[in-house]
Amino acid sequence: MRTIRLVVLILLLFWIVSRSGKFLVIDEPQKADAILVLAGETDRRPARALALLTQGDAPRLVLDVPADAKIYDSTYLQIAERWASGQPQSQSISVCPIQGLSTKSESTEAAACLRKFGAHSVLLVTSEFHTRRALSVFRKEQPDFAFQVAAAYDPTQFGERWWQHRQWAKTNLDEWLRLLWWESVDRWY
Repeated sequence: MRTIRLVVLILLLFWIVSRSGKFLVIDEPQKADAILVLAGETDRRPARALALLTQGDAPRLVLDVPADAKIYDSTYLQIAERWASGQPQSQSISVCPIQGLSTKSESTEAAACLRKFGAHSVLLVTSEFHTRRALSVFRKEQPDFAFQVAAAYDPTQFGERWWQHRQWAKTNLDEWLRLLWWESVDRWY
């Protein structure tokens, strides 16, 4: 009897661990007042947001961009503004400079930018593995807004079958640690 319980417990643990990558991903875009691209990855996130803007999911796209970061002699803000002005929908794209290094602090700074446009409903766009935590953080920290989330997929960084690639395993573990920290500590302070 004890052996059977142990085997069942081990199988249950393996099942939970194998599903951990799928649990992190939420991809449920809905129409909103604005699309907010979270700071970080600068290829797939803006591309997904631009596709959502083009298909009419929102009339405005806001890019969160680290205010002080630089690449050689250009700031991230300069690069983002140049990219935004080069898009066919440039009139609908804004850049929001942020100072914070965490999703929690980003939510406060982004909310200030979103209020300038009168947004009440917001479609967050972030990396697929970051969607669950980002949605939880923004909903908790900014209750005046209605948030939904869309995932920007990058097969070089993450996949739901995380055990198949070393990078995916590292990303999965890192995001789980951040999610557990958020849920057990950070959300309460």
